[in-house]
Amino acid sequence: MKPKHTYHSIPLDSDGLAQYTKEENETWTFLLKRQKELISTRASKEFIKGVELLKFENEIPQHKDITAILNSHTGWGVQPVPALIQPDTFFSLLAQKKFPAANFIRIPSEIDYIEEPDVFHELFGHCPLLTNAPYAEFMHQYGKLALNADKKTQMRLFRLFWFTIEFGLIKENNQLKAYGGGILSSKSEIIYSVESEIPERRYLDPMDALRTSFRIDILQPVYFVIDSFDDLFKLIDKNPLELARLSMSLSDFPAKFEKKKKNRKNYE
Repeated sequence: MKPKHTYHSIPLDSDGLAQYTKEENETWTFLLKRQKELISTRASKEFIKGVELLKFENEIPQHKDITAILNSHTGWGVQPVPALIQPDTFFSLLAQKKFPAANFIRIPSEIDYIEEPDVFHELFGHCPLLTNAPYAEFMHQYGKLALNADKKTQMRLFRLFWFTIEFGLIKENNQLKAYGGGILSSKSEIIYSVESEIPERRYLDPMDALRTSFRIDILQPVYFVIDSFDDLFKLIDKNPLELARLSMSLSDFPAKFEKKKKNRKNYE
């Protein structure tokens, strides 16, 4: 099996800019064109509106330019980070209205799938909805709330984040649409999540989500559905921190996937 490529953040110059190569910009252009076509009938209308507001073009956006647009709508910004950061750093940035985003992009041989969150996943998958006030405020409040938890509870809280911000579905005009960034940046999951008859779809109950395990490298077997982004904001009133602590005293629901094998398959 071909060794997995190792990704590294791109250093910023004195103007706070990342200098991308022609090949890296071409990769962004390919992904942007492909994903815009795939989301046109499958993504939340608020996400599509956000894509238009961010004015993505045929080169990788600079984090500072995305920050300027987000800040004008919801007060949010984008913070350059390595591929993976610790939960407390992640939630601390959300509490400051800063979305952590790596600035490297996948290589052409891994165009369809990488486990690390790259700049396309972060900026295209997540940032458009940060122009939506209820969604953005949920992220802000969730980050502040999670800072009051120990590391074990923070990891449990990430389950709820996973089934909403990463892989959430929303009902619009009685049709399923995607709003999770992990879905919206994937060529396969965007179709599978809203059209396939294989996965299970449940209306979002935070305790159910907190007791549901997941794998990052497969098409999701379970999706949780909301009726509006106000449903996300209302989750804060349900005290997810206490729910997370309670969920750890209960058993998880039986997993709907096999344990990860050593040889990773490409699922996207």
